[in-house]
Amino acid sequence: MSQQITKLARKTVQELTPYQSARRIGGTGDIWLNANEAPDSGHYALDCSRLNRYPEFQPTAVINGYADYAGVNPDNVITTRGADEAIELLIRTFCEPGIDSILINPPTYGMYEVSAETCGVNIIKQNLDANFDPDYDAIAAQLDSVKIVFLCAPNNPTGNLLDSARLTDLLNAAKDKAIIVCDEAYIEFCPEASQVSLLQDFDNLVILRTLSKAFALASLRCGFALASETVIDLLSKVIPPYPVPEPVAQIASQALTTSGIQIMTDRVAQLNGMRSAFIDELNQLAGVEKVFPATGNYVLVQFNNSQKVFSLLGEQGIVLRDFSSKARLENCIRITLGNAAEMNSTLSALKSVLS
Repeated sequence: MSQQITKLARKTVQELTPYQSARRIGGTGDIWLNANEAPDSGHYALDCSRLNRYPEFQPTAVINGYADYAGVNPDNVITTRGADEAIELLIRTFCEPGIDSILINPPTYGMYEVSAETCGVNIIKQNLDANFDPDYDAIAAQLDSVKIVFLCAPNNPTGNLLDSARLTDLLNAAKDKAIIVCDEAYIEFCPEASQVSLLQDFDNLVILRTLSKAFALASLRCGFALASETVIDLLSKVIPPYPVPEPVAQIASQALTTSGIQIMTDRVAQLNGMRSAFIDELNQLAGVEKVFPATGNYVLVQFNNSQKVFSLLGEQGIVLRDFSSKARLENCIRITLGNAAEMNSTLSALKSVLS
């Protein structure tokens, strides 16, 4: 019976390997450093008096709050269920199934590929260059064949950023051809690297953001797309009618107040300081081959024996993210920045394993 039901599904879905999120992979332990989550959670007030009503399509307080925070006009913002929904909305809005293609730059965030596959959209892969930066010339050469280019910066998992001048050239080359998407999920950890100022000059630029990382609201599933008013209007045609639950809107609007943003920036300063100290210690360990550029709330590390490190730290209750099966990331493990006690425990465990 179940096989017959499976045959009813689209062939693409039957053959699809779903995105392996940290929660889907699972694990057991007391120190969870595998999902790029913040190590703390804020406190928020909830008014339950309107839970019987459908929420606003795009809650005014959330849109205005994020627009003010990001330095754009409210007409240039749409809020979605995490940045993941924005990725799929862009593909559904601009790509014809079975005809159009997106371009991704592996190794990078896996949901671009999964979303395209589920929508029946072709995927062109242009590998990052030898330094794990986008190959801008190679991307530009393929703009006649793609509708959307996804660039992740800070890149997950390698941490690389974008070159603004090269990006500007790419945006000019892509005019009237393709949408260029800059996924800035981790930009709060290096705000000077944001490309948001380019929005005023390019209506084919989309910037993705989220409250999941620096704002410590991963469970809220609240993301944003920043783009020209034309793009926002098109996405508004495709997004479901009530994409932002009332409790989500209440918490998000509180997080985007002056005090909420200050809490976030204090958290970022603490984590960035911890990241620098952690990297200094990693570079002194004999079993560490390479520490990748660290610009988010995570560090990608290449060990001489990642399987041993991953396994033995797991036995000590420290859950990390194994990237060793990914092309060009052999023996690589991604370590999320936790609190001070968690990082000290992780460092002690690494020293024990690698001694």
